[in-house]
Amino acid sequence: MERHNRSSLVEFVLLGFPKVGHVRGWLFVLLLLAYLFTICGNMLIFLVIRLDAALHTPMYHFVSVLSVLELWYTATTIPKMLANLLSEKKTISFAGCLLQTYFFHSLGASECYLLTAMAYDRYLAICQPLHYPTLMTPALCARIAVGCWLGGLAGPVAEISLVSRLPFCGPNHIQHIFCDFPPVLSLACTDTSVNVLVDFVINSCKILATFLLILSSYVQIIRTVLRIPSVAGKTKAFSTCASHLTVVLIFYGSILFMYVRLKKSYSLDYDRALAVIYSVLTPFLNPFIYSLRNKDIKEAVRRQLRRSGIL
Repeated sequence: MERHNRSSLVEFVLLGFPKVGHVRGWLFVLLLLAYLFTICGNMLIFLVIRLDAALHTPMYHFVSVLSVLELWYTATTIPKMLANLLSEKKTISFAGCLLQTYFFHSLGASECYLLTAMAYDRYLAICQPLHYPTLMTPALCARIAVGCWLGGLAGPVAEISLVSRLPFCGPNHIQHIFCDFPPVLSLACTDTSVNVLVDFVINSCKILATFLLILSSYVQIIRTVLRIPSVAGKTKAFSTCASHLTVVLIFYGSILFMYVRLKKSYSLDYDRALAVIYSVLTPFLNPFIYSLRNKDIKEAVRRQLRRSGIL
């Protein structure tokens, strides 16, 4: 009788984009360009903020941390996607799959916490402007950033521990573009209702709680802004929140539908489309959102180019 334990399955096969066919080369080029732009754009934002003293404020401190976070976030999935598009052998070891899932979820959780911290920063700046300098100090900003990273790293430990104990003795083809809890759970040869419930509870607390905190911050911000008498004052106040709110809507709009659910998986194309949005599109758009729409960062880039002699 075959022994059913996880040692009987030492690797998975990531099917990725099985229907791309003859456009696989074009998809590789597009994904590679998106990844290179994500790296260059987020690195540029980080360096400009670190080098320009005019941007040494709490808001831009959090933006620089977000840029670094996006670099690591994309590094957990996109290189493997690129390799699978070129290779006929799309395997990933059992341990490698768990590590990819862990870092992807821990960095995603860190981003949730960081976006919440950025919303709180905007709330203090607009709703309590007189107390803002004494409340949002550099030391507090540093502690918040460290807390976001540590909270994210601790988040998926329970889920990973439960998955590592499941028996995988049947098919090993993961119907997804990277390792993730829903597609991996669907391959286990035992009942995974406990895992699905734990995932639902953890993701609900993590995603819904942070989203509601962000929402409550913006409710207070909107109330405060509407009491500003001048149109110019209202426009200026809203402009400081526009970039952050855009990132929040794109990021949460996809992960809410992907992870806050009591099913292992929906349609495969549905899951892949959502995965592309929050793993590729959001980090790709971050430099656009925080540079092309941000006057301060554009001016800082020009100053750095002048100092370097390029302009």
